Amino acid sequence: MQRPFAQVDVFTTGPGLGNPLAVVLDASGLATAQMQRFARWTNLSETTFVLPIDDPAADYTVRIFTPDAEIPFAGHPTLGTCHAWLAAGGRATDPTTIVQACGSGLVPVRRTGPDTLAFAEPPLRRSGPVEEALVERIAASIGLGRAAIVDAQWGDNGPGWVVVQLESAEAVLAVQPGAVFCDLGIVGLYPAGSPAALEVRAMWPQDGSIVEDPVTGSLNASAAGWLIRAGRLAAPYVATQGAAIGRAGRVEITQDADGAIWTGGRCLSMVTGTVDL
Repeated sequence: MQRPFAQVDVFTTGPGLGNPLAVVLDASGLATAQMQRFARWTNLSETTFVLPIDDPAADYTVRIFTPDAEIPFAGHPTLGTCHAWLAAGGRATDPTTIVQACGSGLVPVRRTGPDTLAFAEPPLRRSGPVEEALVERIAASIGLGRAAIVDAQWGDNGPGWVVVQLESAEAVLAVQPGAVFCDLGIVGLYPAGSPAALEVRAMWPQDGSIVEDPVTGSLNASAAGWLIRAGRLAAPYVATQGAAIGRAGRVEITQDADGAIWTGGRCLSMVTGTVDL
């Protein structure tokens, strides 16, 4: 069956510089096994499948798959799916805020510009300090001594991020990961007055190797919540990600007067058409 399809570049500063996402815009009737098989075939970090709503408070429903498993939430799939849904003619009940239903619940998404969107910080499934033995193991896995890690925090908002802060953005870019064994986020601050406030890297183990993500919305959201509330950063700010693997991602963090944190960026449609599933 021919189904509408899009491939979107998310958190990008230009074509091919962000994080690609595959979106099947009508997944009605597809079994979970079919979705997983197609996600494995695309071989992208995530592939999403849009379905009719079950919750009347939502504008659309999405299921999110990595090549190996379904996950309840992820950031660049949220923005990329919303972008593709709008580009295909989707109309939200509220013209300024789209509501996505996914495994982690309802996620509001704002239009912040002609081709930019932002999602509201999702609730954390696990937060708080990371146990010392795990911090020491993480330091060894990225080729650093324990003293190089300034602080570490759980930031599990779907993907089970452990976020570690190094002494600087320069230190983050210099990391050469070895045997990474968890969903790991590495962050470091740029000097005051720099174009960006934070450098971010995200990586995890897969099939005996290490995957480094080009630009990661979920990690940026959990890192923002931690660093802002700890007083180490103030919103609005810009985070950059992807330079270590030849990308140039840009993530824009804002905060409402009520404290709500939003993670946003630019989305570009790279491929549109149909897929036979």
